[in-house]
Amino acid sequence: MQLFATYRSRATRNLWLAAEMGIDLDLVPVWQAYRIADLSAPGLPMHTKSPEFLAMSPAGAIPVLKDGDLILSESLAINLYLARKTGGDMAPRNAAEDAQMMQWALYGMTAIEAFSLPILYVHGEKRRDTPEGLAEIGRNVAALQRPLAALDAHLTASGGFMVGYRFTVADINMAELLRYAQAEKGVIDVFGAVQDWITTCQARPAFRAMMADREKEPLNWA
Repeated sequence: MQLFATYRSRATRNLWLAAEMGIDLDLVPVWQAYRIADLSAPGLPMHTKSPEFLAMSPAGAIPVLKDGDLILSESLAINLYLARKTGGDMAPRNAAEDAQMMQWALYGMTAIEAFSLPILYVHGEKRRDTPEGLAEIGRNVAALQRPLAALDAHLTASGGFMVGYRFTVADINMAELLRYAQAEKGVIDVFGAVQDWITTCQARPAFRAMMADREKEPLNWA
């Protein structure tokens, strides 16, 4: 199987899962076009505006998984597919768990990532201490209060894991959606069950190894 992506993308959740489950993924570098200063320069790597990549992903977004004739985009869908295909304790054991894992992936994408990712962008763009940056952070932190409270209540009732009282692909998906909000202190840590859970998730050797590889990747192609 081939994963077309870079480490500095939503592919982190796919690479973390692959490490946890022992899945052999061939990472084919595809850079985001915005990380390349001159798209007309000779000798460019494959990027999200390359014709050969757009043939696989008309949306021009990474990651993309190629498994035989199957071409699959959307990182959360890729993770659910990989888990189901591989099986084991990290995958859904029955239809009910499968539905719950899908439920939390959809909830995380719509109710959490939509507000956590802008927090990371503000910090990355070094706008945290500007009036505009502070206002943007405030709006997104406020929007996260309800979903974080719901997640905190769920984790408290479910033994500290998303689904099935054990660490699964659902934990990886949700933890990666929330990781963006960790750039701002006082967002996650005020929800005790959420903080304990994400600390446990991110203490796993596979996560730490994935993040170490991510840090080795340059911010921009040169």
